[in-house]
Amino acid sequence: MDLDPDLAALRPLGGFFVLRTTTGATAAPARAALPTLAEAYAGTYAATPSDLHRTALTVRVATVGERLRAPEPRVCASIGQQGLAARLWSVALACAAVYGRLPDLDARLLRWDATASAPEDLWLTEVRPLAGDAATLADTVLHGHLEPLGEALRARYGVASGLLWGNAGSALAGAARELDRWARANGRTEAADRARALTDALFAHPLLRTTGTRTGTAFRRRSCCLYYRVPGGGVCGDCCFTRPPRSSPGAASG
Repeated sequence: MDLDPDLAALRPLGGFFVLRTTTGATAAPARAALPTLAEAYAGTYAATPSDLHRTALTVRVATVGERLRAPEPRVCASIGQQGLAARLWSVALACAAVYGRLPDLDARLLRWDATASAPEDLWLTEVRPLAGDAATLADTVLHGHLEPLGEALRARYGVASGLLWGNAGSALAGAARELDRWARANGRTEAADRARALTDALFAHPLLRTTGTRTGTAFRRRSCCLYYRVPGGGVCGDCCFTRPPRSSPGAASG
């Protein structure tokens, strides 16, 4: 199936899978002022006057902190990164499974509202088709987004590399699980099969291979995203811990 300008085949999946495009009903001139993800990774200042001297990443980390009432920037950076990773994996994997093609998700083509609620508000400014194979997915998401995002978060917030790659693995497993559930519930077995094959290939990548253990669509990661340090938070379903640890603030950083 060819990619359509609105990526309309993603709409029935909802949530993290839907991606706004320039031709969508929500496209507006104001969105053109939003920073691209490339600018966010590079530390370019946010566009609005109230955010001068704050980058899109610092705005996002602060927004996560305000909403979760989490006082530790490192924790907010981890949770924010996992949310963005989940959006990117969901869109990329769903397009590859449903269309058999991938839209070019170059960081320079994706605009980002860092103040929005979850899921991350992304806007693709141009739909350019790419191959829908695992190598292209890895180049697009792992190398095009998660590597520069991780470098920026490690430099500014000191988040451990192992934790961030664990978040990436967890986000991929979650996207694959939800896509498999939707495809099987709607008789789209070919999409489920493609998603499973692509996910298997992606988890064989050196950056993801050691992030956790998979059993079917279930995933148990080898690191912790630190959500247990959020007030009222606990451990996630795929956490390496079965209960929140009672340890020093630096523990479980991956």
